[in-house]
Amino acid sequence: MTNRLSKIGFSVLTAVLLSGCMKLGPNFNGIDNPPIPQKWQKENKYSESSIAQWWKIFNDPTLNKLVEKTYAQNLDIKSAGLRIAQSRAAYGIAEGLSFPQVQKVSGVAAYTKKENFEIKTASSAFDIGWEMDIWGKYSRNLESSEANFYASVASYNAIMVSVIAEVARFYISYRTAEERLAYAKRNVTIQERVLKITKVQFNSGNVSELDMQQARSQLYNTMTALPSIELSKIQSLNALALLMGTESQEVAKILAYGSKKQEDSAIKYISKAKRGTFQVKQDNSDLLNVAMIPEPRFNPYNKIDASLLRQRPDVKLAEYKVRSNSALIGAKMAELYPSFSLFGNIGYSRYSDIGTLLSGNDALGVSIGPAFSWNIFQYDRIKNKIRLQDAKFEESLVNYNNKVLTAVMEVSNSLSGYIMTKKEQDANKKAVEATVRAFNISVIQYNDGLIGYHRLQNSVEKLTRTQDKYASIKGGRAIQAVLLYKALGGGWQTYKGKAYLSEETAQKMKGRIDWGHYLDPEMTRLPKEML
Repeated sequence: MTNRLSKIGFSVLTAVLLSGCMKLGPNFNGIDNPPIPQKWQKENKYSESSIAQWWKIFNDPTLNKLVEKTYAQNLDIKSAGLRIAQSRAAYGIAEGLSFPQVQKVSGVAAYTKKENFEIKTASSAFDIGWEMDIWGKYSRNLESSEANFYASVASYNAIMVSVIAEVARFYISYRTAEERLAYAKRNVTIQERVLKITKVQFNSGNVSELDMQQARSQLYNTMTALPSIELSKIQSLNALALLMGTESQEVAKILAYGSKKQEDSAIKYISKAKRGTFQVKQDNSDLLNVAMIPEPRFNPYNKIDASLLRQRPDVKLAEYKVRSNSALIGAKMAELYPSFSLFGNIGYSRYSDIGTLLSGNDALGVSIGPAFSWNIFQYDRIKNKIRLQDAKFEESLVNYNNKVLTAVMEVSNSLSGYIMTKKEQDANKKAVEATVRAFNISVIQYNDGLIGYHRLQNSVEKLTRTQDKYASIKGGRAIQAVLLYKALGGGWQTYKGKAYLSEETAQKMKGRIDWGHYLDPEMTRLPKEML
């Protein structure tokens, strides 16, 4: 009877194996209907290829060089690359569980001595056990690990998008500070000339000392603004150095090489007119000829390819989290059902009892067969694990939709910000032109004694303020362009198929432990296609 039952059990197990395994739980087939506006249709305007190297819209070789060096040196990008290596190793662990889970060699030796005899025993064994993936537990875990691997790649890409955008933003901030300094130094020169005029008028007895002291006060107030602008410039330089993983002196060399020198800009900006009274030139070529801030060149009214938002790295990261959590539901469900295994054991033992007839006995044993186990009394523990995982899956779906809506908001804000800032810049340019005209009139009229100093002082103050605002708005417009392309997820596409670990780092890690083929050049490259 026992022999018959064994044969029946083995036949049932064989039939189950031949029938193949089934994967319990939901199959992930993507996320339908993400909350993206219908008006954003694909019209080959903002496409993946058009945003891959978006920083080139500024046509600035210095910015191009900074981006290139940042990709090679940024420490956050290097850390993200090491996290890809970690997730690849974790994927290897999950992959290894598809093969026999137990492959163990063991041995023991013992010596026992009592009054008149000694006992020596020795044994060794090789055990193998393979839990077959009938219900898809291991394949679902492998699916989850694969999704986590691609999530680490998406995280790497997201960091790259953010870092490149930050490099461009701080570079523009640096150039904006330079341009503001150029205008401020011009206005210091102008106000020094105004002070000379009031001194002449005071010495001639035409005005009181009040005019001269007010001119002096205005000059020093303008000079007071210079250190704060210089500080902004230094802070931008240090931020670039941090992003590039180098010293600020090295970054300063690159920035100095790319700077557009404004030699004698203040002198060229000022001319003499009626009876030698100085005036500010009104010709547009001289009026706002400081060109340190890079100028973005693109059409903000182009249609947006909605698929760009779905491919945005942080959105893809959220999608891979959904995929991973979906697979883990099936892995938890498999625990409700019996597990079937094959096991085998080969053992050898030797027994030696000195002083008895049993001395020197050897034994060799072999056992092999099927086995099964089933958690039948689990008091809803497994079901609650499934419920917990299903709730995590649903939460990850909510997080995905939130990421998409955040992307939509950021694109909308940056697009509107760019358009509005461009309008603000155009209006402010006209304000500068009017302010220069008013300043020139007030200088002549003050010199002729037609107006008091407070009118001249007012025109000087407005000239200083509107020109500084013009430079700030110009820089703000450039930064809005950066934020737009960051919101579209541009930048990571250029580095598809490139190494996420430097050769130096890979060699150092190989020298420390055995990494096998994991750190070979072909294994440390970013995938060209994502799931």
